[in-house]
Amino acid sequence: MQKDLGNYRKSYEKSELMEDSISDNPMQLFKTWFHEVENSEGVDEPNAMTVSTIGLDGYPKNRVVLLKRYTHEGFVFYTNYNSEKGKAISKNPQLCISFFWPNMERQVIIKGKAEKIAENLSDGYFESRPKGSQLGALVSNQSSVISSRQVLEEELSQLEEEYKNKEVPRPEHWGGYLVKPESIEFWQGRPNRLHDRIRYSLKKNWNWKMERLAP
Repeated sequence: MQKDLGNYRKSYEKSELMEDSISDNPMQLFKTWFHEVENSEGVDEPNAMTVSTIGLDGYPKNRVVLLKRYTHEGFVFYTNYNSEKGKAISKNPQLCISFFWPNMERQVIIKGKAEKIAENLSDGYFESRPKGSQLGALVSNQSSVISSRQVLEEELSQLEEEYKNKEVPRPEHWGGYLVKPESIEFWQGRPNRLHDRIRYSLKKNWNWKMERLAP
């Protein structure tokens, strides 16, 4: 079975990315782009991002998670530390996260190192989650093999009864990661495949070096 996709074509013409009109700090540019995507139409979850790690089996693996906070330090997301993703990060904290916003014809590709955030910050975010999501974190032994969906549903029902009138504690194995960027590339689609690519690289003095890359 095969299908030829060679005739799929699109001309990118919505915007441009020029050095004289952007910040010399990539986090400021990210803030600007994210705000523009948030206020545009056609993106259900602008904070959806792909996280790429090198697994314990030596293979790279991508998955989509949700960005929950960004600051001058970097990008924060939450997960089960005992998951396949968490184990990969524990062994090799160097990872890549990326955003693709097709309605704006934009990508952002970030390379950096992940580290666990402070427990009180994970506590604070966990407490802000809906109770169903809190219980889901207790139920799921993420990435492990299970016999059926019914197993999850039954355990969830038991926990719903157990915590009916109680607060749900954050599991010790669940919390946040901060990805501290070392390289951030902004990609803006342009006509004739001559896309704009601006890469910021962190220097030893903590300033950023800006370079234009060939498309």
